[in-house]
Formats: sequence, C-alpha cells, structure tokens
Amino acid sequence: MGIFNFPFIWHFNTYIAAILKLFLAIVIVSMMANEYSYGTLKQNLIDGMSKKEFILSKFLTVVLFASASTVFVFLMSLILGLSFSSYTEFGIIFSNLEYLLAYFVKLVGFFSFCLFLGILVKRSAFALGFLMVWNIIEGIAKGILAFKIFPNSTISDTICQFFPLESMSNLIVEPFTRLSVIQSIGTQMGVENFKDYDVHWYSLLIVIAWIVIFMLMSLKLLKKRDL
Repeated sequence: MGIFNFPFIWHFNTYIAAILKLFLAIVIVSMMANEYSYGTLKQNLIDGMSKKEFILSKFLTVVLFASASTVFVFLMSLILGLSFSSYTEFGIIFSNLEYLLAYFVKLVGFFSFCLFLGILVKRSAFALGFLMVWNIIEGIAKGILAFKIFPNSTISDTICQFFPLESMSNLIVEPFTRLSVIQSIGTQMGVENFKDYDVHWYSLLIVIAWIVIFMLMSLKLLKKRDL
C-alpha cells in the first residue's frame, strides 16, 4: 500500500507515534505528582533552588523526552523506509522532514500541558482524568460551533484551531486518505479529496504560543501556592 515509501513514511510514522504520546504523558504527570507526594519539591526549594529554576528543569525534561522520541521515530522510519520503500533516492528520502519538526513541537506542547496539569492538580490520576475531560470539552465546543453557531461555515474551524489540544492535533493531519489506494477508491466513488496535509507555520506558532502559556501559568501557579 506504500505505507513505508519515502517520503510518505515521515507523515505516517509521526502520526502513529503521536497517538502513543499518552504513555510518556503518564511519566510527565507522575513525575510532577511525585514531587508533591515525596516532598522533593519543597526540599529543592529549601536547598536554594528557585521556583523559576524548578520549572525550567521540568521543561528541559519535557524537551529531552520529546527529543528522544523524535530521534527514535526518525531512526525507525529511516530503517523501515530503506528496507521497504520503492524510492530510495537521497532527495526523496529527506523530503517532508517537516513532519518530524511538527512531531517534536506537538510532543513538547502536549507534555507542557501535562506538566501544568500535574502542578495544578498534584495527583497523577486526577491530572490524567482532567486531561480526558478537557478533550471532551473541546470536542463538545467544536461540535456546538460547527453545527449550532456556525453551520456550513469555516468560521468554526478557524476558532477551534486555537484550542490547545486541537491546535496540537492540527500539526499532523491523518495520513490514511493520502494513500493512493484510498484515493483511487474515492475517485471511483466520485468523492474528491481536497484535504491539506502540509505542516503550516501558523499551526506551529499556535502550539509554541500554548507552550509559553503553559510554562508561564505553571510558574505563576507555583509562585502563588503555599508549599
């Protein structure tokens, strides 16, 4: 089906790997919850670490996790592509690498959100539960905007692209309808595919803005909280 063909494999593998980001999110949330449970946060502050330095250290951990995951996806995609791709020309292999950038930004954004929830709620189970509830809230809001307030209009999509989880989801669009076999079936059924699969700079900027917001909110929350 061409799943492991270059350059499609960059799109496909980053999309699939991004679905599994919840496992790393559990690590991030648990890491933050343990800081409260075992009193290490309070001890670090007593030992002279500032709250700003603490948040920065956790953000660097988030970036490290995202970087390691991105490198892993890059190497696995490269190995699979070189083994099974029908196209192995140098220019084709290293085209569409912007999906790896989108994957990295998406992970940093999602983990930053999880870090903020870990600081907000202090308990990993409740933080993950809040994450699921927030996902449902965004889905309901998106449905109301699309079918009730702005039916038959693209205004709802314009508004929803600024939601935190939705903005992260928009970085890498689903790749399945991009496959030639799916497009052939759609053509035979008279269904035209006008979906945009590109990684856009404004989508990256929106998620980067959310990363900054989550980190600033985490720092502000930590400064106000009595530890």
